[in-house]
Amino acid sequence: MERTAIVVGGGLGGLAAAIALRRRGWRVTVLERAPRFTGVGAGISLWPNALRALGELGLAEQVRQAGAVERSGGLRDRRGRWLARTGSAEVERRYGLPLVVLHRAELVRVLAAALPCDALRAGVEVRAGVEVRAVHPDGTVEHTGGTSRADVVVGADGVRSVVRRDGWPGAPGPRYAGYTAWRMVTDPLPGQAIEGAVTWGRGARFGFTRLPGGRFYCFATATVPAGGTGTGVVRQRFGRWPEPIPTLLAAVSGEVLRHDVYTLPPLHSYVRGRLVLLGDAAHAMDPALGQGGCQALEDAVTLGACLGAADVEQALARYDGLRRPRTQAIARRSGRVGAAGQWAWPPAVAARDLAARLLPSRLSLRGMAPVIGWSPDA
Repeated sequence: MERTAIVVGGGLGGLAAAIALRRRGWRVTVLERAPRFTGVGAGISLWPNALRALGELGLAEQVRQAGAVERSGGLRDRRGRWLARTGSAEVERRYGLPLVVLHRAELVRVLAAALPCDALRAGVEVRAGVEVRAVHPDGTVEHTGGTSRADVVVGADGVRSVVRRDGWPGAPGPRYAGYTAWRMVTDPLPGQAIEGAVTWGRGARFGFTRLPGGRFYCFATATVPAGGTGTGVVRQRFGRWPEPIPTLLAAVSGEVLRHDVYTLPPLHSYVRGRLVLLGDAAHAMDPALGQGGCQALEDAVTLGACLGAADVEQALARYDGLRRPRTQAIARRSGRVGAAGQWAWPPAVAARDLAARLLPSRLSLRGMAPVIGWSPDA
């Protein structure tokens, strides 16, 4: 008998999970509340672990062609002095694959194109009432298009997941990390020899990396109260930081996205009955390591591999055993790095920058092995 799955959420993790399950013979329906399947955000960095996951879906080469390889990068201090530098050649030599950057919408396009149209249902929202549950452990989902039931329901609906809320009613909700993030893409800047970098300041960071077509993906953070809506503060706050930051900001003519950074407290299990969580719905983390999307792709591939087995209960238990310890460890590490990046007390900032300057880049890259050295066979 054909097995069925409902994926709630049509972002990177949800689409990748749908592809992985279809490759194992499952019939999958993806429910997305937005009117169409498209990426929300600006750029995304795909480390070697994410590219390996995409390779399992047969999409690694397409994604590499749609993106740009980051040739070099590193950390700078508030004066623009290099604290650490790493070349993509060293990343590829050590881990077998480069760091690829592309627009999030391009990645969603590649993933969505790998699924049949009848598997994608946009404009369908899972009912999110306060008193009445819409998602049930038996695999029933109530949504604006009616009621559906499946052998497995995958919650890939982000940090404010309805699946997590209904399936794990006692779990604590998202916690504000203490800072907000802005993301933006520049217009093309032909002929600019700009190396990607993250600049650390006091209670603020600004990073940038090259996209295809001479554009740059930029992101910034600042320790501010949650709930703000303005984006003009980006130029006010960072416009006098070291070059090329003012040049990049001047080249941003499109939308500047602002998102308060929220993380999720760890769960005791990512599985309850026929419900399973992945990506931000399971382990929303600080973006400091650039691993949020990468871990969602790992989750998706691992879930597909586990559900290739006949026994669904055992398969979901195996997924939880493989993914929960790893993702929660990476979330803790991301939180520590993110907190250090937001330090504002001058003595702490000086000590942080000195430590970064003294640590050899090869040791820093080697220390990332538990994160980006993942492979599907591990």
